[in-house]
Amino acid sequence: MGTKRKPLSTAKPAETCVLIGLATRRQRREQLEEYLEELAFLGETAKAKTQRVFVQSLDKPDVRTFVGSGKLQEIKSYVEEEDIDMLIFDDELSPIQLRNIEKEIPERKVLDRTNLILDIFAQRAATSHAKTQVELAQYQYLLPRLTNMWTHLQKQKGGIGMKGPGEKEIETDRRVIRDRIALLRKQLAGIDKQMATQRKNRGQMIRVALVGYTNVGKSTLMSLMSKSDVFAENKLFATLDTTVRKVVIDNLPFLLSDTVGFIRKLPTQLIESFKSTLDETRESDMLLHVIDVSHPQFDDHMAVVERTLADIGSDNKPTMVLFNKVDLLTDPEGERSPEDLKRGIRERFEALGHDVIFLSAKTKVGYDSFKRILYDRVKELHIKRYPYNQFLY
Repeated sequence: MGTKRKPLSTAKPAETCVLIGLATRRQRREQLEEYLEELAFLGETAKAKTQRVFVQSLDKPDVRTFVGSGKLQEIKSYVEEEDIDMLIFDDELSPIQLRNIEKEIPERKVLDRTNLILDIFAQRAATSHAKTQVELAQYQYLLPRLTNMWTHLQKQKGGIGMKGPGEKEIETDRRVIRDRIALLRKQLAGIDKQMATQRKNRGQMIRVALVGYTNVGKSTLMSLMSKSDVFAENKLFATLDTTVRKVVIDNLPFLLSDTVGFIRKLPTQLIESFKSTLDETRESDMLLHVIDVSHPQFDDHMAVVERTLADIGSDNKPTMVLFNKVDLLTDPEGERSPEDLKRGIRERFEALGHDVIFLSAKTKVGYDSFKRILYDRVKELHIKRYPYNQFLY
């Protein structure tokens, strides 16, 4: 008998990539290593396989090639020898840097962190609202980086046939994109108005918003609290659209919302285009700041979230700090027990005036205690906001 052949796989192979970061006076090498680990996770989320990481040390980015001509030649040699599909830079590239790198290393995709995040958002946008927000952010990023190639716009409605007599194609590209940006902004303004009306019509209930770094377990906690299926996945930006659910603890109802997670170096284009989504946080009465306590850089993640909240004017709201994934908390050095680690975290954050709550949304450890504390906080807010509607308690 002959050997039975395995059926040929029709799955598309993952694209290969190299990651490139720059250690500078403002960004220490230790910080850069953390950022590059996250960049690799971003690449994995976008279905790219990291083959190698390149690190360059300079006082500041090279204005022409970001990493300098010598390092770029080293990267070029490796990419060509190993037939790598894509180069991903950890910081945003200027139009000049992007053009020079593409010229030096042709026939390879060149992305920066912003472009990669935008691509992930585009992959994960499921509703027309999210798709419109992502498309606006993509065009805002693309406009200053236009080349003379039309291929990236061929499928966009209104592009072909608009070229005037003697007008350069690059100018036509810019005009088409500006028109598209104006249209998308108009569409989003209408969506913002509609969503604002929806928020006003939700009745006399306190609104609580889940905030936190991406992939800290907000959607899992949302599912647990609302007893409904909310999409959750161990990937970055699993949630783009705002999810709002009515939650009842004992006899006290309130509205709970889950929005897109934050991340280091979040593109300004996304913050602008996702305004209506972030308004859910801005207009909430209380925030639940969810933290992955098992992550070695959770302090840095907290700082990113707090800076972003300050940027959108939501940093002065009543906030509960939830240290999630406590079931995964371990000491990398193996010297302290989980209880010792929790004790140290509690002392540190209580000294800063925070309520410290440990829980696991997955295993429900600490969940009952969290619900009791949340009930008291929501009740207090409800009495202040709706003093004539206290029949609930």
